[in-house]
Amino acid sequence: MEYIEIGKIINTHGIKGEVKIDSWSDFDELRYQKGNVVYIEHNDEIIPVRVLSYRQHKGFPLVAFEGYENINLVEQFKNCIVLMSADQRQELDDGEFYIDELIGLQVEDEEGEHIGKVIDVEPTNGAQNNLRIQMDNGKTFLLPYVDAFVLEVDMECGKMVIHFEEGLL
Repeated sequence: MEYIEIGKIINTHGIKGEVKIDSWSDFDELRYQKGNVVYIEHNDEIIPVRVLSYRQHKGFPLVAFEGYENINLVEQFKNCIVLMSADQRQELDDGEFYIDELIGLQVEDEEGEHIGKVIDVEPTNGAQNNLRIQMDNGKTFLLPYVDAFVLEVDMECGKMVIHFEEGLL
């Protein structure tokens, strides 16, 4: 089975087994619906867990799992990655992409000149993410993932066309 990382358990909350998750998903309400199965990567093992409850508290999801309704049972999961099955991925609107879909895309400018490839998508506290692009010479630069710079994403061809200006490097 293929998995996708959706967050990291950063702490416990209370004594009834809730965990505080640093979420990397835009769909927390769907991912953590009661009865859904998610997975916890613990000591190189993938453990399936069924969601017992979900709520938001101070901007973080608090989730409890069936069979782990005690703080002593969830302490072991601190700093563990939360995963979902890849086949449970939500369909996105046209022009929207998951981060892992962007990584590896070849990057060219408006004239078709090869610039490099996307090696990471870095979140910011601002309105957009930044694309880390590695050029053929090994140097990297950040490009804001906004329409003014990202002109086209072609998943079929595995490329991205950007508006490249002097001063970006």
